[in-house]
Amino acid sequence: MDASGDCEGPRLPGGDGPPGGTRETSRQLSREQLFVLISAASINLGSMMCYSILGPFFPKEAEKKGASNTVTGMIFGCYALFDLLASLVFGKYLVHIGAKFMFVAGMFVSGGVTVLFGVLDQVPEGPVFTAMCFLVRIADAVSFAAAITASFSILAKAFPNSVATVLGSLEIFSGLGLVLGPPLGGFLYQSFGYEVPFIFLGCIVLLMVPLNMYILPNYDSDPGEHSFWKLITLPKIALIAFVINSLSSCFGFLDPTLSLFVLEKFNLPAGYVGLVFLGLALSYAISSPLFGLLSDKIPHLRKWFLVLGNIITAGCYMLLGPIPVLHIQSQLWLLVLILVLNGVSAGMSIIPTFPEILSCAYENGFEEGLSTLGLVSGLFSAMWSVGAFMGPTLGGFLYEKIGFEWAAAVQGLWALTSGLAMGLFYLWEHAQRRRSKLQNILGTEEEQTALLPDEI
Repeated sequence: MDASGDCEGPRLPGGDGPPGGTRETSRQLSREQLFVLISAASINLGSMMCYSILGPFFPKEAEKKGASNTVTGMIFGCYALFDLLASLVFGKYLVHIGAKFMFVAGMFVSGGVTVLFGVLDQVPEGPVFTAMCFLVRIADAVSFAAAITASFSILAKAFPNSVATVLGSLEIFSGLGLVLGPPLGGFLYQSFGYEVPFIFLGCIVLLMVPLNMYILPNYDSDPGEHSFWKLITLPKIALIAFVINSLSSCFGFLDPTLSLFVLEKFNLPAGYVGLVFLGLALSYAISSPLFGLLSDKIPHLRKWFLVLGNIITAGCYMLLGPIPVLHIQSQLWLLVLILVLNGVSAGMSIIPTFPEILSCAYENGFEEGLSTLGLVSGLFSAMWSVGAFMGPTLGGFLYEKIGFEWAAAVQGLWALTSGLAMGLFYLWEHAQRRRSKLQNILGTEEEQTALLPDEI
């Protein structure tokens, strides 16, 4: 594969691509592939830290400026909404804009608006403060969508035969960013005040920009003929999109609810609440590379991972409270154990979704190139954003109305529904393939029988 993108495309449906490419990926990385990994790791780590840094102290600062809890929640929620819209646009026009430019520009703007967030405490309180928070948060969402959409596409282009392995491995840096962001932000806030956490992280992201401008390869490709609409109307991809949406909402559900539940139920000091989340983030980050590797080495396992991962996730949410009908007493060790298991099940079901969508797209006539990769990356990011918006919104509402135990169970039903729907589709797909194979065999036998008298 060369930098211009003139390479033999991946053959993901069977898991076999160009034989040389597979050997090269498994034995040693080329210099170009190494640079792509460094760039993707930097955006995963930086963006997740910038995203998660708000949690420990921003709500309190917003309250000082006259923002209600509802408005603060909307400031958090608008991120996912605009990430959704931007992902679809950037995925569609990735080839026209250029993957490298989109990546670098997204990282530059993300770093800049993170620094801007640090000076919002100088803005007058009231509507002006609220409006500026929305503007900066929306700009951050759009820039993040640009960088991540481009990153997914570049990774899939550079590693056509090991997409799941690479994406799974890079989730280590996403998990690390989510784990390090809140404690680092809280420490800097307590030590130096409101401005320093944002300025510090923003400057780190900005310093990564010239590095990525230098090392990131430039992939060129022709615009494709297909659209998001054709992609999402494929039944299999629509169901996988539902799976992504449900899993993202499960993660998002925990943001506004779990910390409150832990504080009320176990009377833990506020500083220890972050450690409860640690089990989920670390187990997800550690298990993701393993499931990515298995998804690439044994492609037929992907469907099992998708279905079983969703069902296990559903079980985890039933036991988080636990749901009252089970008559199990809520204990801290059980909650942490369930969160660790949830991290593993999430890695099991999330990582195979990207290569599965890509396989289905290629099987249905989408061209093998950067244009299709852009559509798939944009779709993945958009569906994740829908869940990231719906999870906290519905979670907060259900928490107030029916309590954490039942709210978590309702969230688990979402994952169960998507897992069972995916399983039923795979059973139907298997039956269709068997029927088609049987018809081909019968057709061949009939042709041979018809030819026998002529030969005699």
